[in-house]
Amino acid sequence: MTRRRRLLSLFASVLFATAPLGTARAEGGFILVQSTTSTQNSGLFEHILPLFQAETGIEVRVVAVGTGQAIRNAANGDGDVLFVHAKSAEEKFVAAGDGVARFDVMYNDFVIVGPASDPAGVAGMSDAAAALARIAQAGALFASRGDDSGTHKAELALWATSGVDVSAASGTWYRETGSGMGATLNVAAAIGAYALSDRATWISFGNKRDTTIAVQGDPVMFNQYGIILVNPEKHPNVKAQLGQQFVDWVLSETGQSAIASYSIDGQQLFFPNAQR
Repeated sequence: MTRRRRLLSLFASVLFATAPLGTARAEGGFILVQSTTSTQNSGLFEHILPLFQAETGIEVRVVAVGTGQAIRNAANGDGDVLFVHAKSAEEKFVAAGDGVARFDVMYNDFVIVGPASDPAGVAGMSDAAAALARIAQAGALFASRGDDSGTHKAELALWATSGVDVSAASGTWYRETGSGMGATLNVAAAIGAYALSDRATWISFGNKRDTTIAVQGDPVMFNQYGIILVNPEKHPNVKAQLGQQFVDWVLSETGQSAIASYSIDGQQLFFPNAQR
């Protein structure tokens, strides 16, 4: 038996032993999922959630914010399931007792996009940190989400590796939007700036203008997503049975196939990798 199955079996045995009959119906036919903007903006949820609802009758309502905010919301008990992409922060969420268990769901990668004119001369590079160092040296505009999202966390880690202190450059060539990925890409396209984006949002982004992918292929830009049931023992308002059904479905062969089947213009946006 896999670790996932052992954990789910243990949790389910406790849950169903203590829950009275009809609890699922009493919980209401919807759950609240705290998630990140990339799963929403990419169109993934529009693709998979109707399939889940058709199979289970459970409606999923999504709060799409930066990963950091999604985790804070869930830690306040404002949600039934957490579905984000910052593994170390997710593990801390579980360790603090706010989540039952964390599971890998799917992955894609990050890319650095920028103006076709490429003022920093980074087009074609595959070393992300070296490319960022070159952008900083050139004083070329860079648009950052600046919102404590999973993408922002990944970006700051790359800047740290590059040796560039972006806090000292804030407001000069380094522009923090404090916004989601789509809005930040709009800013980058409008002012001719570079930006770090998850590939799914970039593929689905419609206002590219003359912005293109400049840097890709660095293994450190791997982008893993995870899913967690918010802990009902700590947050009694959590709809545990309904939330667990969603977690189980996302990790199931059906859910994983639904994720894999989502594409735009023939490009697959997410690659399922749940351990079953």
